[in-house]
Amino acid sequence: MTIPSHTRGFVAPRADGGPRSRRARLFVDGAWIDGAGGTRPVLDKYSGETIGEVDQASREQVDGAVAAARRSFERTVLDPQQRYALLMNTAALLEQHRSEFAALITAEGGMPIADATAEAARATQTFIVSAEEAKRLSGEVVPIESAPGHAHRMAFTIRVPRGVVCGITSFNSPLNVVAHKIAPALAAGNTVVLKPADVTPLSATRLFELLLEAGCPPGHINLIHGPGPELGPWLVENPDIAFFTFTGGTNVGLWLRERVGLRPVALELGSISPTIVCEDADLDRAATRCAASRFRRAGQMCTSTQRLFVHSDVVEAFTLRLVQAVRALKVGDPHDAATDVGPMISEREAVRAESWVREAVAGGARLVEGGRREGALLYPTILADVQRSMRVMSEEIFAPVLSIVPFTSFDEALEAVNATPFGLAAGLFTRDLTRALSAARRIHVGVVHLNEASSSRADLIPFAGVKQSGVGREGPKYAMNEMTEERLITISLT
Repeated sequence: MTIPSHTRGFVAPRADGGPRSRRARLFVDGAWIDGAGGTRPVLDKYSGETIGEVDQASREQVDGAVAAARRSFERTVLDPQQRYALLMNTAALLEQHRSEFAALITAEGGMPIADATAEAARATQTFIVSAEEAKRLSGEVVPIESAPGHAHRMAFTIRVPRGVVCGITSFNSPLNVVAHKIAPALAAGNTVVLKPADVTPLSATRLFELLLEAGCPPGHINLIHGPGPELGPWLVENPDIAFFTFTGGTNVGLWLRERVGLRPVALELGSISPTIVCEDADLDRAATRCAASRFRRAGQMCTSTQRLFVHSDVVEAFTLRLVQAVRALKVGDPHDAATDVGPMISEREAVRAESWVREAVAGGARLVEGGRREGALLYPTILADVQRSMRVMSEEIFAPVLSIVPFTSFDEALEAVNATPFGLAAGLFTRDLTRALSAARRIHVGVVHLNEASSSRADLIPFAGVKQSGVGREGPKYAMNEMTEERLITISLT
């Protein structure tokens, strides 16, 4: 496999004079620089071979990135039309380089090439939607004249950028989650310091090159790399960061929120997402979509269906269809266009998920399908006869493992769906519109998909969790509201 090479931050000569290789450097204060903390290898998640290296930032470099973003925010102001043009130019470049990004995502993230290509296309859309919203960002008229004694006054609000936005992203979507941090922040008039996942830094680094090529003021975007446990405290302790937007685990999100003080945050965190299949559901549709929801991207999506509640009248028929759908999935090399399920992010994570499956089976669960592991490849696994107390039901497994739970009462199913500390997304399959809309009010999650599985998403929609699945909203329009302050202005006419 060959990934095109590019200069500047992404490609660097080897010290021994050998061929140039992919290297994710830092971009701080308008310059590509080497990390003071040395480099670490970046691995192909399927083959295990080294495909590049990533620089490690020091505390001084992290502080330098924040300071540069703060200066650029104060000195270089882009008007809405300039923001629109910048983001549209970036979108055009992303589309032009879609195949390159797909290859990068597959190599560093293990995502099957078909899904990686879709990921690159979605990132393009994220920039386009953000560009459009840059021209529409506005406040509202406030009817102050209707208040007693204020007939002589007018009032309205405006949206004001917060300043430096710090984006911290996860490994499972190495391009589009990065786009969801950067594009809305720039669209709203902010500057950015980005820390991508340390195991998937290449896509973000290449994106920074495209942003600069598109005309982004160099100080507006700053890129740092390094382990989260090391860089995280340095970022949180820096008072010049005005807003944090984080995608990752709940424990880290809770840690972050406890330490940022009164500064606002947007946290997209973990879940054990449910989908419900009722007795009147289209079983073929439900089986196909549930299989895709759980097993595409090796189950490493926070909205992937982990708990599948199926009415007892159809659980046998549905399970047969689900098994057929799963057996039709090809597991293996993500670089192969025919592959549906690739490796997990590491063999260590696959071993952990496998141990949870074995623990459940030892506790009485029945292995319906799968359970086999080859290195970082964990084959799609279906469990039945599970108990709520099992880790496969009570904790986020983030792996291609799905548990089927039969129910007889719809109220019983809703109670079980809500009986967790998480609340990100849910799916419901039924032909009964009244039941569907009633359930949408009762299921305590941020997003409810009717006649879709829990992981159905478009990038322009508001996306948010409740409970321990997060705070704040993503989706360009909604993220831009989070990333701006609403300021009231009044005018006295007499």
